[in-house]
Amino acid sequence: MTRQMPEVDRRQVLAYRVAAQQLDRSADRRPGDLAVLTLGVQDTPYGTARQALAARGATGPDARLELVWSMRGAPHLHHRAELPALAAALWPLNDTDATRRIPGQIGAGSRLGLAAFRATAEAFQSVVTTELERGVVSRAVSDRVPVELTYDCRACEARHISGAVFQQAGLAGGVRLVVSGRAARLAPLPDWPGPPIAAAHTGELVTTYLRLLGPATPADAAGFLGTSATELRRVWPAGLAEVRVDGRAAWLPADALDALTGAPAPRLVRLLPPGDPFLAGRDRDLLVPEREHQRQMWRVIGNPGALLVDGEVVGTWRARQAGKGRLELTVSPWSVLSARVRQEVDAEAATVAAARAATDVRVQFDQS
Repeated sequence: MTRQMPEVDRRQVLAYRVAAQQLDRSADRRPGDLAVLTLGVQDTPYGTARQALAARGATGPDARLELVWSMRGAPHLHHRAELPALAAALWPLNDTDATRRIPGQIGAGSRLGLAAFRATAEAFQSVVTTELERGVVSRAVSDRVPVELTYDCRACEARHISGAVFQQAGLAGGVRLVVSGRAARLAPLPDWPGPPIAAAHTGELVTTYLRLLGPATPADAAGFLGTSATELRRVWPAGLAEVRVDGRAAWLPADALDALTGAPAPRLVRLLPPGDPFLAGRDRDLLVPEREHQRQMWRVIGNPGALLVDGEVVGTWRARQAGKGRLELTVSPWSVLSARVRQEVDAEAATVAAARAATDVRVQFDQS
């Protein structure tokens, strides 16, 4: 007898993700104990990862964590112990995959495929033996890689490596980020084993994505990892359950199926920072169905944060420094908020302020 494919709607999916990502704050946890750290928490602009952890009730330093360039070359916070496996999981699957990840800015360089990533990662490992300014590293790495991976930069009046290749190969080269103010320096990861010999653990990383941001499709997972669905299907993991989300086929780990179908409707308010893991899925039509709201949420430059109410993104918010230790939040909901939600937004503003080391915070609602 054929088992009928489970069917859920978008509200059930969002309820599942709220619980899977521990936005319900159901227990006291240290930052490194959060489930989202198994996938990484983006830190663009710097400090937003700390806010994402605080939104889940975890604050304070955690020596187990490290900031590195990982998914798509963007800065993410990860468990230090998991970085070698992560570097292998993010390594291009083959030459075709590597070429796809290299921007058209250096067309000849893209044809080097895997050799481009290996040359850059090896250059990193030879250059970054102590903490250095990013510009110093960029110049030294540029001198060590094939000329096809560099281009003439008018702003710098120099020839240097493509930024996309530079950042995508940083973790494989054993590099971590050390941020102070607005400046980022690069430093070596201790006891780094060297660039991966070949891609490995990619399927496990896909499973993690589906556990935290599923049910989802190969195209969704590929977009998050920075590869293509065609290549990712080669390592698509076993042990997944297929479900239909509003009539669309999607997958998640089979052992998470009961958590999906049984996820309770959340009742909470959170101010999620730009790049929060809850916003990181590639199925944006599911998360924010209205196209005008999507344009407000995901911009070319300078994304706002998201106002999350009972599992739904219902608006945006921005913060600005209004003096020493003082923060002003402007919340722009897409519809009228209830008195209960407005009160909880005020309470959440204190969480944002604490994560940003502010001692005073004021909230303004903009419903124009």
